[in-house]
Amino acid sequence: MRRDVFQAIADPTRRGIIGLLAERTMNLNAVAENFDISRPAISKHIKILTECGLVIIKQEGRERFCHADLQKLKEVDQWLAHYRNFWNHKLDALQTLLENPEEGNN
Repeated sequence: MRRDVFQAIADPTRRGIIGLLAERTMNLNAVAENFDISRPAISKHIKILTECGLVIIKQEGRERFCHADLQKLKEVDQWLAHYRNFWNHKLDALQTLLENPEEGNN
């Protein structure tokens, strides 16, 4: 199954994992300690994040360490740019109308 970054950020646990790993590299047990779900469930979330390219796992001895690769989030930012521009334009127009109500009557 091909996964994309939007699938990764759709789940609040995965967003939480990304937030943790954006701050520092952690092993799987350390990641799991931050959530109220099982270690196998965390492993599934990490697998999805890895398939999406948001998490990279490096083996060091017997430990597996995860760190975030946030470059893929640019895809989300580009998608949101259209909506950001749309709402900025609408809010600017509203601000103009509120500051100059007589212009709205024309």
